[in-house]
Amino acid sequence: MTTELNKELLLRAYRMMRRIRDFEERVHVEFATGEIPGFVHLYAGEEASATGVILHLRKEDYVASTHRGHGHCIAKGMALRSMMAEIYGKKSGICGGKGGSMHVADLDLGMMGANGIVGGGGPLICGAALAAKIKRTDNVAICFFGDGGSNQGTILESLNLSSVLQLPAIFVAENNGYAESTASRWAVATGNIADRGAGFGMPAAIVDGHDFFAVYEAAGEAVQRARSGGGPSLIEVKVNRYFGHFEGDQQTYRGPDEVKKLRETKDCLLLFRGTVTKQNLLTDKELDQIDEEVKNEVEDAVAFAKQAPKPQASDLLTDVYVAYA
Repeated sequence: MTTELNKELLLRAYRMMRRIRDFEERVHVEFATGEIPGFVHLYAGEEASATGVILHLRKEDYVASTHRGHGHCIAKGMALRSMMAEIYGKKSGICGGKGGSMHVADLDLGMMGANGIVGGGGPLICGAALAAKIKRTDNVAICFFGDGGSNQGTILESLNLSSVLQLPAIFVAENNGYAESTASRWAVATGNIADRGAGFGMPAAIVDGHDFFAVYEAAGEAVQRARSGGGPSLIEVKVNRYFGHFEGDQQTYRGPDEVKKLRETKDCLLLFRGTVTKQNLLTDKELDQIDEEVKNEVEDAVAFAKQAPKPQASDLLTDVYVAYA
C-alpha cells in the first residue's frame, strides 16, 4: 500500500465511495416511484474506479464522464443536493434541471459532464489537455469510457491525437463486462482494452476495479506522468456494475445470482473495510460513523430535491446562448 495514503486520505476515500454507493442505491429506489424523469444509468459497484482516479486530481483538472456519470461527478466534488435536484429535473439542480442524469455537469469543478454520446468524452479532454499544455500549467484531463465506448472512433482518434501531441491526458476504460447487454468478450477484438495502448505508443495498465488501492496506485503513476510532461496513459479498470445498463433493464443476459455473488465477494467497500481494519489503519467505528453521516446526507438530498421548484416556461430559453454583456 502506498505511504501517500495516510489516515485522512483513507477516510476521504471511504466517504467518497460510500457517498456514491448510497446515492445510487437511493436513486434506484426513487426512480421506481416514477417521479424521476428520463433515463438513469447507475454506477453502483464501480465506486473504487472513480474514487481511485479522482482522488489524485485538483479542482483545476478536468474530467469527462459517460452516461453512467453520477460516480464521477460525486468524486469530483459535486454537491449531493444539487445533483439529486438535477436528476429530479428541478430548477435547483446544478444545471437548472435541464441536464438530468445523463448530462449533469459543473465546469467550475472541472466536471465537463456526463455524456449521452458513447465515447463522446475523448475529444473534450483532448481539448482540455491541449489547453493545459499551451498555457504551460501542470493540469491534467481524464476521460472515462466503457468497454462499448472503446470501440468508438472518437476514443481511438483521441488516443492517437493525445499521443501525437503528448497531451497530459489519462484515458480510463471502465470495463464492466457488458457494454449495454453484449459481453465485451464478444465485442472487443483484443482480450484487454489496455492492449490497444501499445498501438498508440502510450503506457497502459490493467487493474482490478474492485480494489481501490490498485486503482489508486495505477492512476497516481499516470497522473504524475501527465503532470511532468510524460504524455498520456491508458488504464483499463476491470469492474462490475450492480444494476442494469439502465433502470428497467431486466439483465436477462447475466448469470443466475451473478450480482449477488459479486456483492458478497468483490464489493469494493467491503474489500476496503477489510483491508484498512485488518492493518489497523482505520477502525470499524470510524467507518460506521461515515456510513451514518452519508446516510443522512443522502436523505437530505432527496428531501431537498422533492421540495425544490420545477423550471418554469420563462426558463426555457436561458442557458442557450452565451451572454457577453
